Amino acid sequence: MKELSEAGLRLFLERGLDGVTVDDITQAAGVAKGTFYRYFADQTALVDALLEPVRRDLIAGLEACGRALAAARDVEAMFDAYRAMAAIIAGSLLQYPSVVRLYLQECRGPAVGARVKVAELARLVARHAVDITEKAHTHGLLRPIRPAVSGLAVVGAVERLLLAVLSEEDIGNPLELPDALTTLVLDGLRLPLGTAPVRRKMDGKPKRP
Repeated sequence: MKELSEAGLRLFLERGLDGVTVDDITQAAGVAKGTFYRYFADQTALVDALLEPVRRDLIAGLEACGRALAAARDVEAMFDAYRAMAAIIAGSLLQYPSVVRLYLQECRGPAVGARVKVAELARLVARHAVDITEKAHTHGLLRPIRPAVSGLAVVGAVERLLLAVLSEEDIGNPLELPDALTTLVLDGLRLPLGTAPVRRKMDGKPKRP
């Protein structure tokens, strides 16, 4: 199974999900085609297995951040919640860099074939991102921007930054990214000092206290 997973991941990164067949994977792994089907029903199942540890870490980080933001009462508590989430994402990046890169390469493509599981994870991440942004708005600490807008904008920024790291673009020390990104995002979203908090109704319209 390890040989098949490693061969499949390598080929997916080189050719994209649409450019790889089961025959390609088994030949690269040096095993019979029947061996592939002993472990995986199809390529979608292989992609799902590859994504599992990254999906687990991402969702754990997002859920933990959501819980912390629901209890946050000041800007520093918000920063702590986002920093903790960023640290989890960074840890996953360091532990599973090739899988994260595969996700980033394929998450914008159509949800067909083996890409279905990638698209499912992308939708799950987006849903959690909007949810935690709504929680961050609860105590009136952020600018009155719709959570669906600011949450998805943050997801896009994080994904582009992670791809830059994995593509070895010159963006400085990757270990400094969690704090830098947290500061950048929250400095842009939080209310300026001295501004009266704005609480949001469920319809998304701002309401002054």
